[in-house]
Amino acid sequence: MAEPILTLSGVHTHIGQYHILQGVDLDVAPGETTALLGRNGAGKTTTLRTIMGLWSPSRGEIRFDGRPVGGLATPEIARMGVAYVPESMGVFADLTVRENMILAAREGPPQPARLDWIFGFFPALKTFWNHPAGVLSGGQKQMLSIARAVVEPRRLILIDEPTKGIAPAIVENMIRAFRELKRSGVTILLVEQNLRFAQALADAVAVMDDGRIAHRGRMRDLAADADLQSRLLGLSLGAHA
Repeated sequence: MAEPILTLSGVHTHIGQYHILQGVDLDVAPGETTALLGRNGAGKTTTLRTIMGLWSPSRGEIRFDGRPVGGLATPEIARMGVAYVPESMGVFADLTVRENMILAAREGPPQPARLDWIFGFFPALKTFWNHPAGVLSGGQKQMLSIARAVVEPRRLILIDEPTKGIAPAIVENMIRAFRELKRSGVTILLVEQNLRFAQALADAVAVMDDGRIAHRGRMRDLAADADLQSRLLGLSLGAHA
């Protein structure tokens, strides 16, 4: 077994007076997609934001590629090859799609071959290349948010609910894009409420409950166990076919 590319050990995060993460232990294997599931309020988004340095852990350790990163500034973590796609999308509405992509590229203008690869999955971005991002639909903004994260090669991508409010046809394009990313060796940590989407992509799964990891295992095992799904999530994959 390869060493985890990302490890959280006993991570606690406080936001004001609220104790959100209460001892999170999580390993993410390199080159795999790990789905982070759980009910609303379980701490999934806080986990991603803590990894990315947007919130600092109050206790515990976060290691990326063997290096402690807990408490580092977000730009420093990003320079290590970590990208974050927030649920809020984070695009600049007054800038064009092109300008949004240029801002996301650390090493100068995006490479044409990389853009062609992205347009193959999200052709609307090419159509609206010189239009303000604010005119895009919600699904198209989500495409742009993901495209910004992968405009240059990354080692780890943290993605928060990419399918929320997105049309099924766009979801299928996302599945294709994420599978291609995984084939290229990118590691993905995915927070998602759409269990079918998570099942289509994830190799491993961790389920959060009340600020802790309540279950870790392989996605195929969770998908095959309706009783376990019901106990951990209160629903089943079969009910969402």
